[in-house]
Amino acid sequence: KSLHYTNSLGTDLTIELPDDHLWAAGNSETPAGVGFVANLPTEEIFTAPLKTGVNGTVCAALPLVNNGSIIEVIPPVPRFEAVVREGRIVEAKASRGEDVLNAAISVDDGARYFGEVALVPYDSPIRSSGLLFYNTLYDENASCHLAFGEAYPECIADGERMTREELDAHRLEHSLGAL
Repeated sequence: KSLHYTNSLGTDLTIELPDDHLWAAGNSETPAGVGFVANLPTEEIFTAPLKTGVNGTVCAALPLVNNGSIIEVIPPVPRFEAVVREGRIVEAKASRGEDVLNAAISVDDGARYFGEVALVPYDSPIRSSGLLFYNTLYDENASCHLAFGEAYPECIADGERMTREELDAHRLEHSLGAL
Protein backbone atom coordinates (compact mmCIF):
# COMPACT_ATOMS: atom_id res chain seq x y z
CA LYS A 1 0.00 0.00 0.00
CA SER A 2 2.82 2.42 0.79
CA LEU A 3 6.56 2.79 1.31
CA HIS A 4 8.27 4.92 3.95
CA TYR A 5 11.83 6.10 3.35
CA THR A 6 14.19 7.64 5.90
CA ASN A 7 17.91 8.33 5.92
CA SER A 8 20.48 10.19 8.03
CA LEU A 9 20.55 13.09 5.54
CA GLY A 10 16.97 14.08 6.37
CA THR A 11 14.81 11.92 4.12
CA ASP A 12 11.38 11.29 5.57
CA LEU A 13 9.14 10.40 2.65
CA THR A 14 5.94 8.38 2.38
CA ILE A 15 4.92 6.99 -1.01
CA GLU A 16 1.41 5.63 -1.58
CA LEU A 17 1.02 3.01 -4.31
CA PRO A 18 -2.02 2.59 -6.58
CA ASP A 19 -4.30 -0.30 -5.57
CA ASP A 20 -3.59 -2.21 -8.79
CA HIS A 21 0.13 -1.43 -9.06
CA LEU A 22 2.59 -4.00 -10.37
CA TRP A 23 6.32 -4.31 -9.71
CA ALA A 24 8.46 -4.57 -12.83
CA ALA A 25 12.12 -5.24 -13.59
CA GLY A 26 14.46 -4.09 -16.35
CA ASN A 27 13.12 -6.59 -18.87
CA SER A 28 10.40 -5.60 -21.30
CA GLU A 29 8.82 -6.48 -24.64
CA THR A 30 8.41 -4.51 -27.83
CA PRO A 31 4.86 -4.21 -29.24
CA ALA A 32 5.84 -7.07 -31.59
CA GLY A 33 6.59 -9.32 -28.59
CA VAL A 34 10.39 -9.25 -28.78
CA GLY A 35 11.97 -9.36 -25.33
CA PHE A 36 14.80 -7.03 -24.32
CA VAL A 37 16.50 -5.55 -21.25
CA ALA A 38 16.60 -1.75 -21.42
CA ASN A 39 19.52 -1.22 -19.05
CA LEU A 40 22.23 -3.66 -18.07
CA PRO A 41 23.25 -4.29 -15.43
CA THR A 42 19.96 -3.86 -13.67
CA GLU A 43 19.43 -4.57 -10.01
CA GLU A 44 16.18 -2.69 -9.57
CA ILE A 45 12.54 -3.50 -9.33
CA PHE A 46 10.21 -0.56 -9.81
CA THR A 47 6.61 0.56 -9.79
CA ALA A 48 4.62 3.76 -10.18
CA PRO A 49 3.60 5.79 -7.15
CA LEU A 50 0.14 7.25 -6.75
CA LYS A 51 0.47 10.66 -8.43
CA THR A 52 -0.76 12.66 -5.42
CA GLY A 53 0.36 10.15 -2.79
CA VAL A 54 3.98 11.21 -2.22
CA ASN A 55 4.65 13.40 0.83
CA GLY A 56 7.67 14.54 2.80
CA THR A 57 11.30 15.32 2.11
CA VAL A 58 13.79 13.27 0.10
CA CYS A 59 17.53 13.96 0.37
CA ALA A 60 19.83 12.31 -2.13
CA ALA A 61 22.79 10.28 -0.93
CA LEU A 62 24.41 10.06 -4.39
CA PRO A 63 24.88 12.54 -7.25
CA LEU A 64 22.64 12.67 -10.28
CA VAL A 65 23.70 13.45 -13.84
CA ASN A 66 21.23 15.15 -16.17
CA ASN A 67 22.33 15.75 -19.77
CA GLY A 68 25.99 15.90 -18.69
CA SER A 69 25.42 18.23 -15.72
CA ILE A 70 26.03 16.98 -12.18
CA ILE A 71 23.44 17.58 -9.46
CA GLU A 72 24.84 16.68 -6.07
CA VAL A 73 25.46 17.17 -2.43
CA ILE A 74 28.80 18.70 -1.56
CA PRO A 75 29.84 18.20 2.09
CA PRO A 76 29.93 19.66 4.68
CA VAL A 77 26.50 21.10 3.80
CA PRO A 78 24.52 18.16 2.41
CA ARG A 79 21.98 19.74 0.15
CA PHE A 80 20.19 17.89 -2.62
CA GLU A 81 16.68 17.61 -1.52
CA ALA A 82 13.11 17.87 -2.68
CA VAL A 83 10.12 18.76 -0.55
CA VAL A 84 6.98 17.03 -1.81
CA ARG A 85 3.36 17.75 -0.96
CA GLU A 86 0.48 15.71 -2.40
CA GLY A 87 2.89 14.26 -4.96
CA ARG A 88 4.17 17.62 -6.26
CA ILE A 89 7.76 18.80 -5.77
CA VAL A 90 7.24 22.22 -4.17
CA GLU A 91 10.90 22.91 -3.44
CA ALA A 92 14.14 21.48 -4.85
CA LYS A 93 17.67 22.34 -3.73
CA ALA A 94 21.16 21.12 -4.54
CA SER A 95 24.57 22.38 -3.47
CA ARG A 96 25.75 21.89 -7.07
CA GLY A 97 23.55 21.94 -10.17
CA GLU A 98 20.46 23.41 -8.54
CA ASP A 99 19.67 25.37 -11.71
CA VAL A 100 19.78 22.13 -13.74
CA LEU A 101 17.53 20.37 -11.22
CA ASN A 102 14.98 23.18 -11.23
CA ALA A 103 15.00 23.35 -15.05
CA ALA A 104 14.35 19.59 -15.22
CA ILE A 105 11.30 19.79 -12.96
CA SER A 106 9.98 22.80 -14.90
CA VAL A 107 9.63 21.09 -18.31
CA ASP A 108 5.87 20.92 -17.68
CA ASP A 109 3.68 20.68 -14.58
CA GLY A 110 3.90 16.87 -14.67
CA ALA A 111 7.68 16.97 -14.27
CA ARG A 112 7.14 18.02 -10.64
CA TYR A 113 5.50 14.65 -9.87
CA PHE A 114 7.11 11.24 -9.47
CA GLY A 115 6.53 8.51 -12.05
CA GLU A 116 8.79 5.80 -10.62
CA VAL A 117 9.91 4.41 -7.30
CA ALA A 118 12.61 1.73 -7.44
CA LEU A 119 14.11 -0.67 -4.93
CA VAL A 120 17.79 -1.59 -5.34
CA PRO A 121 19.86 -3.74 -2.94
CA TYR A 122 22.40 -1.73 -0.92
CA ASP A 123 25.23 -4.01 -2.04
CA SER A 124 24.44 -3.87 -5.78
CA PRO A 125 27.49 -4.25 -8.06
CA ILE A 126 27.19 -0.62 -9.25
CA ARG A 127 27.17 0.69 -5.66
CA SER A 128 30.01 -1.64 -4.68
CA SER A 129 32.14 -0.36 -7.57
CA GLY A 130 32.13 3.15 -6.07
CA LEU A 131 32.08 4.60 -9.59
CA LEU A 132 29.88 7.33 -11.02
CA PHE A 133 29.27 6.42 -14.66
CA TYR A 134 27.63 9.75 -15.59
CA ASN A 135 24.80 7.76 -17.17
CA THR A 136 21.50 7.39 -15.33
CA LEU A 137 20.82 3.91 -16.77
CA TYR A 138 23.90 2.66 -14.90
CA ASP A 139 24.03 5.05 -11.95
CA GLU A 140 20.42 4.44 -10.90
CA ASN A 141 21.44 0.87 -10.07
CA ALA A 142 23.56 2.12 -7.16
CA SER A 143 20.64 2.80 -4.79
CA CYS A 144 16.91 2.89 -4.24
CA HIS A 145 15.64 5.84 -6.21
CA LEU A 146 12.77 7.94 -7.48
CA ALA A 147 12.28 9.39 -10.94
CA PHE A 148 10.13 12.40 -11.59
CA GLY A 149 8.08 12.75 -14.74
CA GLU A 150 6.32 10.13 -16.86
CA ALA A 151 5.15 6.89 -15.17
CA TYR A 152 5.50 3.51 -16.87
CA PRO A 153 2.05 2.18 -17.90
CA GLU A 154 3.22 -1.41 -17.29
CA CYS A 155 3.25 -0.61 -13.56
CA ILE A 156 -0.56 -0.84 -13.49
CA ALA A 157 -2.50 -4.01 -14.28
CA ASP A 158 -3.35 -3.85 -18.01
CA GLY A 159 -1.81 -0.36 -18.14
CA GLU A 160 -0.13 -0.90 -21.48
CA ARG A 161 -3.57 -1.32 -23.08
CA MET A 162 -5.06 1.77 -21.45
CA THR A 163 -5.65 5.18 -22.97
CA ARG A 164 -4.08 8.27 -21.43
CA GLU A 165 -7.45 9.06 -19.83
CA GLU A 166 -7.66 5.59 -18.26
CA LEU A 167 -4.12 5.90 -16.88
CA ASP A 168 -5.04 9.32 -15.47
CA ALA A 169 -8.05 7.71 -13.76
CA HIS A 170 -5.63 5.31 -12.05
CA ARG A 171 -3.72 8.42 -10.91
CA LEU A 172 -0.49 7.73 -12.82
CA GLU A 173 1.82 10.60 -13.65
CA HIS A 174 2.03 11.97 -17.20
CA SER A 175 4.79 14.33 -18.32
CA LEU A 176 7.07 15.21 -21.21
CA GLY A 177 10.00 15.19 -18.81
CA ALA A 178 11.57 12.29 -17.01
CA LEU A 179 14.64 11.99 -14.80
